[in-house]
Amino acid sequence: MSNRKVRLAIVGVGNCASSLIQGLYYYKARQDEPVNGLMHQDIGGYKPWDIEVVAAFDVDERKVGKDLSEAIFAPPNCTKVFFSDVPKLGVEVCMGPVMDGVASHMEEYPPQKRFLVADREPVDVKRVLQDSGAEVVVNYLPVGSEEGVRFYAQAALEAGCAFVNCMPVFIASSEEWGQRFQEAGLPVVGDDIKSQLGATITHRVLANLFSQRGVSLDKTYQLNFGGNTDFLNMLERKRLRTKKISKTEAVQSSLSTPMPADNIHIGPSDYVPWLNDNKICYVRMEGRLFGDVPMYLELKLSVEDSPNSGGCSIDAIRCAKLALERGVSGPLYSISAYTMKHPPIQYPEHEARRMLEDFIRGERER
Repeated sequence: MSNRKVRLAIVGVGNCASSLIQGLYYYKARQDEPVNGLMHQDIGGYKPWDIEVVAAFDVDERKVGKDLSEAIFAPPNCTKVFFSDVPKLGVEVCMGPVMDGVASHMEEYPPQKRFLVADREPVDVKRVLQDSGAEVVVNYLPVGSEEGVRFYAQAALEAGCAFVNCMPVFIASSEEWGQRFQEAGLPVVGDDIKSQLGATITHRVLANLFSQRGVSLDKTYQLNFGGNTDFLNMLERKRLRTKKISKTEAVQSSLSTPMPADNIHIGPSDYVPWLNDNKICYVRMEGRLFGDVPMYLELKLSVEDSPNSGGCSIDAIRCAKLALERGVSGPLYSISAYTMKHPPIQYPEHEARRMLEDFIRGERER
């Protein structure tokens, strides 16, 4: 076993954090067996179980003050439990600033489905990061937390940590923020985590297939719905501005000619409580074949949403650590393009994969 560790701080102890932490111990328990579900078992010598969580932040009274191993299974988390034997971690979940992290309409829903904000003073986030020895911060704040994401990005900068932004607030893909991390000598990965095999990457691949096969794509939509806190939060439509930009650009970038805005619709659609962390996606693509003969494709995808993000997060975190070791700073283009919907530069899937393999081998530093 490697003695090298990735010291990780987690912002937002929701379903995605639960799946990630379960995964660390799931693969640790199976490290001598052939395993499924990993895009990379080894990244620069780092295995999944080399990630050590040293700090965590949340605002829910059922999580704050608890050991992280207990908090990841507390409501409103509802993701699939695929590894229940997570040991006591000795990491107490700290109270973070609420800011714009909680949508007001959530108060209309039962406690099991919404946040219950703890009556505590927020900690000094920078101090906690420094005292814990965190090297990488991964951000899982709710969609629409514009102020919150920027707050934690700034705290990571001041504490000397790399930042992996899994939410659709533009940090790595912002020229201003990218420059800040560059000047601080710190890497940043983002923005808006893809699923390992989810709606956006499937839609991208199919759109590229249309283009490669000479089929004109005239209209397309992607409708997603689910029952976790993320979908409940997104019922407040004003929180979706950057999310829709991120998802739409991810598909548009795979086309040789972008589609008119009225002919493409991609975004969350509705909240169905009993689905819990299961996400259903419907895609329809209308095009024209040889002789302008019309055709259409319809697809339904059903996935457990949060474990589906874990396969990408676990690679992004390890690449951020690798960049820290190598003195690479600023936006990491290859891992961002491979694992994020709105990276600083969009690349086709096969090219992003090739760039990432080069980066891991040290042949390409971003």
